Amino acid sequence: MRIVFMGTPDFAVPTLDRLHADGHTIAAVYTRAPARAGRGMALKLSPVHARAEALGLPVLTPTTLKSEEAAETFAGHEADVAVVVAYGMLLPQRILDLPRFGCLNLHGSLLPRWRGAAPIQRAVMAGDAESGVGVMRMEAGLDTGPVAMEARLAITEGMTAGELHDALMPLGADLMGRAIRALERDGLTFTPQAEEGVVYAHKITNEEARIDWSHPAAEVARHINGLSPFPGAYVEADLGKGLERVKVLRAVTAEGSGAPGTLLDAAGTVACGTGAVRLLELRRAGKGGTASGEAFLRGARLAAGARLG
Repeated sequence: MRIVFMGTPDFAVPTLDRLHADGHTIAAVYTRAPARAGRGMALKLSPVHARAEALGLPVLTPTTLKSEEAAETFAGHEADVAVVVAYGMLLPQRILDLPRFGCLNLHGSLLPRWRGAAPIQRAVMAGDAESGVGVMRMEAGLDTGPVAMEARLAITEGMTAGELHDALMPLGADLMGRAIRALERDGLTFTPQAEEGVVYAHKITNEEARIDWSHPAAEVARHINGLSPFPGAYVEADLGKGLERVKVLRAVTAEGSGAPGTLLDAAGTVACGTGAVRLLELRRAGKGGTASGEAFLRGARLAAGARLG
């Protein structure tokens, strides 16, 4: 198959690797343009960009796909199919119509639940029992197209969004690999999504990253784990130099009660609206290393009775 691959983050890299290893012709790789990052503000390639260059594949980083020039360039690839994995840019209908077999998207949820930008984080935050990946034929609506194949994965207790993300990456790569092989044999069939059960996974905002201890313990733990490692749920605490931000990257429910936000013991148990959570992994904002809840509190000299805001 002659494929145009479109993706940006590390989630998309295993799928690119799989399609390349399967012997398909990758006519072009589309990804987001390099962005400036770090203290030196040097240009940094996206993970897909870096991997495509390592594989010797042609890379394009257009800022829009809506222009006549973009459409002509895309048409010139003469693709059988486009494979889209977390590309980060909307494809206009003209682009969707160009490949012979259309555009296939690998989506990180079990559609129609969690259409949209943050399906992995939202599934953990909502306490879903399972997640998965699906191969969908793209259309103009947001993740509304018919689904051809799915693979499911249990969300275990205490699993973070990062861990679910990492588990779904190879699962998705395998699924897309099998889907393209089926498409090659004219054996890929699509089923329209159910009209019931549609839920949108809205983009995570900085405002919602702050922990609200007034919620029940199970909800607080899911909130923390669902935002780990990025952007990271946070609290503010006085660590000796006034209030500063502390990121909480892992938590579980625990026994205990008290005023919401009160540190109950040296192990990192914090009271919630009902019940309590134990903070298992923390990091001072702007710092690289993480520490267990107990080690962090000991180093920060936070004792039982302290309030985490």
